[in-house]
Amino acid sequence: MQGMSTASGPAPGGPAPVSASKGRILVVDDDRLVLATVAHGLAQAGYEVIDADNGDDAILLAREHRPQLALLDIRMEGKSGFDVAATLRDAYRIPFMFLSAFSDEATVAEVQRLGALAYLVKPLDVGQIVPGVEAAFARIKAEPALAAPTAPVVRDGLSDPVPLAVGILMHRHSLTRTTAFARLQRLAAELGISAQAQAERLLGAVEELARSGD
Repeated sequence: MQGMSTASGPAPGGPAPVSASKGRILVVDDDRLVLATVAHGLAQAGYEVIDADNGDDAILLAREHRPQLALLDIRMEGKSGFDVAATLRDAYRIPFMFLSAFSDEATVAEVQRLGALAYLVKPLDVGQIVPGVEAAFARIKAEPALAAPTAPVVRDGLSDPVPLAVGILMHRHSLTRTTAFARLQRLAAELGISAQAQAERLLGAVEELARSGD
């Protein structure tokens, strides 16, 4: 079992109140380097993070701390991310999203069946994961019924707008991935919208140009 951290590091006397952060999120991955990287990045982004490196501990921590959202790896020894998701949904009504390196048809079908809020496909850096988490929290706040999600938004390498928009900016302006993502964030901030919304706007503009050239 791992523990909990906030933007300022581990909480010495137990978890801090959820109101002191953007929200409480459970992160589960059996790759401890990935787990530490994602947990640290989300804590730096202002979230209260509970982390576990296996499914059994994840369920125990979820029962104890009742996170508002879970970010789950899929393929782990013992209980899989799918097993954890089903328990979170059925026993605790905790919304969840997946972060996985697999995007085959069977995996996507199971993600949809379980009712994930989102499906992020590795490799992604924390800067790309945070907007997905922010979008999930915004949806949870806007739709209280999502305590047991039934309308998943599947985001794979072809449908997630943020990495696609970053790729467009990299190509058009000869930027590195980090610089392109920073530009996307800056454009979003100037308009007062999320990076995901700005990515959707950029993709819409590119699609419109493509249609006009037909």
